[in-house]
Amino acid sequence: MSQLITPELVDLDLTATTKEAASRALAERLAAAGRVTDLDGFLADVAAREEQMPTGLDGGIGIPHCRSAHVTEPSLAFGRAAHGIDFGAADGPADLIFLIAAPAGADEDHLTILSALARQLMRPEFTAALRAAATAAEAAALIAADEAHDDAEPAEGDGDGDRSLPQEGPFRVVAVTSCPTGIAHTYMAAESLERAAGDEGVEITVETQGSAGFERLAPEIVAAADAVILAHDVEVREKHRFAGKPTVDVGVKAAISRPAELLAEARGKAARGEVTAPDDAPRTPLDRAGEPGDHFGTRLRKWLMTGVSYMVPFVAAGGLLIALAFAIGGYEINGAPSVADHFVWTEADSWAALMFQIGGAAFGFLIPVLAGYIAYGMADRPGLVPGFVGGAIAVTINAGFLGGLAAGLLAGTVVMGIQRVRIPPVLRGIMPVVVIPLLSAAVVGFLMFIVVGKPIAQAQEGLTDWLGDLSGTNAVLLGVLLGLMMCFDLGGPVNKVAYAFATGGIAVADPTQASLEIMATVMAAGMVPPLGMALATTVRGRLFTPTERENGKAAWVLGASFISEGAIPFAAADPLRVIPSAMAGGAVTGALSMAFGSTLRAPHGGVFVVPLVGSPVAYLLAVAAGTLVTTTLVVLLKGRRAGGQDRRNGDGGAAAPAPKPTEERVTATAAA
Repeated sequence: MSQLITPELVDLDLTATTKEAASRALAERLAAAGRVTDLDGFLADVAAREEQMPTGLDGGIGIPHCRSAHVTEPSLAFGRAAHGIDFGAADGPADLIFLIAAPAGADEDHLTILSALARQLMRPEFTAALRAAATAAEAAALIAADEAHDDAEPAEGDGDGDRSLPQEGPFRVVAVTSCPTGIAHTYMAAESLERAAGDEGVEITVETQGSAGFERLAPEIVAAADAVILAHDVEVREKHRFAGKPTVDVGVKAAISRPAELLAEARGKAARGEVTAPDDAPRTPLDRAGEPGDHFGTRLRKWLMTGVSYMVPFVAAGGLLIALAFAIGGYEINGAPSVADHFVWTEADSWAALMFQIGGAAFGFLIPVLAGYIAYGMADRPGLVPGFVGGAIAVTINAGFLGGLAAGLLAGTVVMGIQRVRIPPVLRGIMPVVVIPLLSAAVVGFLMFIVVGKPIAQAQEGLTDWLGDLSGTNAVLLGVLLGLMMCFDLGGPVNKVAYAFATGGIAVADPTQASLEIMATVMAAGMVPPLGMALATTVRGRLFTPTERENGKAAWVLGASFISEGAIPFAAADPLRVIPSAMAGGAVTGALSMAFGSTLRAPHGGVFVVPLVGSPVAYLLAVAAGTLVTTTLVVLLKGRRAGGQDRRNGDGGAAAPAPKPTEERVTATAAA
């Protein structure tokens, strides 16, 4: 990083006590060096990035960063704080702060700086040397020299330069690392594997599949490798390259925490001749068996979540368009003629009909997309054709949400079964484009039309009728259950099951009263956790960290917009107090919403679609009641904990935890 950092950009005696003050102190050095043209504008961009997700890393590290139009060239400023500054890391304050500034639009520069820094922070000697540096020049030289070392060794998997053949050695490994954001964990895993390989005398070449793309391993390197390590949380691109090699397939964190074990496992598989054949290869991260605890139940949950995650954008787009259509043209707009035959530019009803019909088209994809991507999660791309076909049949026979789940699971199972059949090499070329789609679609279509489709459709009809008959106590109990589910994991699998159940009920031409009440209940309960946390940080801010108080400001908007994930930062920091409080509030809101008989035709939007709610005043009262319950409980529980800590400290204040050594555990929470 010789061009990114100079001694003038280093402050070894950073006196700031907050992350905002620390960012300003370092930004002032960038401005003085002519690398930032507008100090306040740049700091606003840094703060905006910080609001998205805390930039603290375990081990006493803070890496505030942003892309900004006020930056003239990619730059890095470094500060060392004696007392530590809270950047939101789980293990406490940071004493090493790196402020990364990249020009607007310079994605590659931004990612390069972040990824290189992430790799360096995996080296305990690097952070120890920075903590011991006596002068600014020494610290700048340490960072610059470390980056120069990385640039000189492109074959170690940093994604830069050409891949050359490794030297002759007793054992050769190729590896691929990737994580969902494609920045910190990706490069930390690569660095960890490379360091362990060096200690073990193993020749290793790592391909980092990050956000900025990836440099493919040369075919010669792959051919010469004795084993393969795939450390990934997203699908490895062009995975077929490694077929026929002994393969260790794990999550990216395993490569960070136990690289030596992975190398030993790879060596053992090579010694035993355990190779991965094309038909036996785990095809997606969701079908791995390499991680501890990745049993069938876990894989099933991931398959279903894959389908739901792809379905939700269709729900949001289609549902909000339909909601807008009702708001403009009234509920009778569902009987309007096709806008392809009749559309008047100056009539509001024509625009309402247009929105309704576009939204209806989007809603028509819900079940096929759900089924198709469940099958994709199980069997990769070959599962898409039978999955979509099965989902479309589920719609045709009125099997609904349950039919979509069954079609997706059937399609994935059928494709996985076909892929296990040994076939002559001459036929492998036509398998993915002809044989697998033909056979799997025919089998799934037969099963859905003739075998399982009708019973599932009858079960769906029975469930709908049962919900329609719910009243009084039974309806309230259903509201309690839905409220608990929505607040249990804040956007996780349980939350998504409740949400998908509700949206599936209104994704029909004429939804029942019960379906509309369920949709209202689910949305109301989902708003409670972030609103409750936002209110708690407002009324009793001293119980929360500065970072949590900042997150509380954003939680007002997220909660009002029906984004339950706005409460995740609070739940992650204190799950035993936050999650039960959120569930209690959600249960109260769910019960009240069902008791009031509130209805909703829009699957998303939060308070912004209240005009479309039946009994809107009662609906808002239910949300407010649940929010107050959550706030009261979390304040009481946190207040009791704070009082206990004060008594243990004996001085009325909680002691700040000391930064942990980087080598103990480095978890990257920062994303570009």
